[in-house]
Amino acid sequence: MKQIYFALIVLLSCANVSMAQQAKSLKFNDKGKFKILQLADIHYIPNDIKAANALVGIDSMLMMEKPDLVVFTGDNVTGKPSQQGYHEVLDIVAKRNIPFLAVFGNHDDEMSITRAELLELVQSYPQNLTTTAPGVHGYGNGYITINNRHGKPERIIYTFDSNAYSQNPAVHGFDHIRADQVQWYRETSAHLKAQYGDSLALPALAYFHIPLPEYNQAAAEETAPLRGSRLEKACAPPLNSGLFASFLEMGDVQATFVGHDHDCDYAVMWYGIMLAYGRSSGDGTTYGNLKPHGCRVVELTEGDRKFRTWNRLRDGRIIDVLQYPDDLTRKK
Repeated sequence: MKQIYFALIVLLSCANVSMAQQAKSLKFNDKGKFKILQLADIHYIPNDIKAANALVGIDSMLMMEKPDLVVFTGDNVTGKPSQQGYHEVLDIVAKRNIPFLAVFGNHDDEMSITRAELLELVQSYPQNLTTTAPGVHGYGNGYITINNRHGKPERIIYTFDSNAYSQNPAVHGFDHIRADQVQWYRETSAHLKAQYGDSLALPALAYFHIPLPEYNQAAAEETAPLRGSRLEKACAPPLNSGLFASFLEMGDVQATFVGHDHDCDYAVMWYGIMLAYGRSSGDGTTYGNLKPHGCRVVELTEGDRKFRTWNRLRDGRIIDVLQYPDDLTRKK
């Protein structure tokens, strides 16, 4: 049986405004829906029976939700050999021919494989949509568009490399998203608004691994609407890169989705932007008190700037269903 689990076995584009290259795009289905499934903190270890159980659980959630896109939000594989582990994890999605995006966490490149090598492996899959903006710090800073049934972009999905550990000897803890990454986002957002926006920017979602400092600010505010479980403080960087402020100023990002903190699966509203966690998707190879494991799902509707989201559990249950922004709006 163990061997059966382990047997579960590029097109490139760069989201670089200065190069004027078109990002990869997807489209709403015939019913005007588009579903995104986030897999967070799988912490997969090759040849580990608990990790193999995680793949079975992920496969069952894919079957239940039938997503149009899967986003891996880091700490995907945390055991050697990394290449084998990544293939086994990605194959679960690829065998269903589901397009996917992948960003890396602070642990992914600790197993004798670099982020550049990980990105090359990810991009070897035909189902991959992950891009990286050339000349920008990190690997996996990119975007895709989701088009309506007439071929016009209606939504944007941004991905960011949230890096790993601080490289400044005076700063201890996790690294921050760098200034050139923030600048890349601002230029990309402005370009997309000029190209596709009317009076409003195209609504966007952003995925990365390490939460922003604003996650703790929002959770500490007693009047900030919060839905879900918060069993630990957000392990955010000590330095604030200003990315959240840029989201507010550019006016496109409605929500961010992260992982990193395995005992959180909540969503909280902060100045009109939903800050959310994906529910930990692994099984037994790292800490975690939220059981059973699961995933976060987002469902977009064509022509509607609102969206629905929920946590899908491996046992089939759906919890914490909410609609953005209505269910996270402060009651007067």
